[in-house]
Amino acid sequence: MMPTRRHDPRHATCHRRRWLRLAAGGLLASLLAGCASLLGGGDNGDRPTMYAPDPRITLDPSLPQVTWQLALGATSSSRTVDSYRIAVRPSPDELQVYRNAGWARTPGDMLQSTLLRGLEDSGKIAAVARQGAGIAADYRLLLDVRRFEADYAGQAVPAATIEFNAKLIHGADQAIVASRTFLQVQPAAGTELPQVVDAFSRALEVVGGELAGWVLVSGETHERQAHPATVR
Repeated sequence: MMPTRRHDPRHATCHRRRWLRLAAGGLLASLLAGCASLLGGGDNGDRPTMYAPDPRITLDPSLPQVTWQLALGATSSSRTVDSYRIAVRPSPDELQVYRNAGWARTPGDMLQSTLLRGLEDSGKIAAVARQGAGIAADYRLLLDVRRFEADYAGQAVPAATIEFNAKLIHGADQAIVASRTFLQVQPAAGTELPQVVDAFSRALEVVGGELAGWVLVSGETHERQAHPATVR
């Protein structure tokens, strides 16, 4: 007679553990595959194309020439907005990203760089630099980026949409001198990504010029009100 095989509870426990590990591994693989598809990473091994808009702004000569100094504070926004991924909104309640493409710099960095270069090149301000650069700034600028996306808005082609709030802070007492929300919408020439990127470059150029002019006028207005006898 064949010996009777006794049930070993340890064997059953090991079998259940192996099954659970396999199931968990399969679930994790499915989740990762879904994320890659959502983020546009794909599985074809293509290297993403990085885009680096380089807008140049020219300020109105009638803007005031100022003797105070400005520091650009760190920008704030949600991770989905201030991201290296190029966001596109095909419908009002849906936000996606372009496949195999990205920004070389974050939207907040692009806004700061556009403003910084525009003010420096204009010669309208005594000094401007990012916070931490070592200048004794009289004012500090804070940006809260709300939107930086290609928005179809029911149209056949998307529009580069940039929205942010700017606050100018007086360094001596940390009072808010001025606050304004900027919105710039530039329709793309077509649906191809290079055309969309070109629309973002134009939007940055326009809104960068508006922001620079607002900073100069707001800061100088505050200086005249605070020191009417010394500011000409």
